[in-house]
Amino acid sequence: MSTAVTAPAWPDALYDALLAAGVKQVAYVPDAGHRRLIELARANAGLTTVVLTTEEEGIGLLAGAHLGGGRGVLLMQSSGVGNCINALALPAECRIPLLMLVTMRGEWGEFNPWQVAMGQATPATLEAMGVIVLRADDAERIVETVRAGAGLAFDSGRMVAVLIGQRAIGAKAFRK
Repeated sequence: MSTAVTAPAWPDALYDALLAAGVKQVAYVPDAGHRRLIELARANAGLTTVVLTTEEEGIGLLAGAHLGGGRGVLLMQSSGVGNCINALALPAECRIPLLMLVTMRGEWGEFNPWQVAMGQATPATLEAMGVIVLRADDAERIVETVRAGAGLAFDSGRMVAVLIGQRAIGAKAFRK
């Protein structure tokens, strides 16, 4: 007997919340935790989606979007946060709004030891660079947390990262 796994509803509601916040650009490194959100963004001809080779490219891209009068979001996994440290100086020094949605690894139910170090260091690393860190560990809190983060980033010209906990997105299970 097989049990069908249904996709969580929060990515669709999160997509709607990002549109309501005026997001027109979505920069991302492919990630299973953001898969549905990426699919929705790519299907919308009114959004510009940019697949990145590395996460820090998204910071410059979204700084440019802001300078052109647009709003964007950077989607990444916690393992990519370390790649962004030097690039975060640009929005920090210039007070450019930056909204980052970070799916967490190296936490609850993690199977891959290589994900643990950066997953555990992500909040402190971002905070050390002046990023305001909000966290959603329950699926029912993700959308409201992103709404609050988007308002904070875009209305105050701040860098905000919403960390989406591994418990909310589900732990990957690659077993032999």
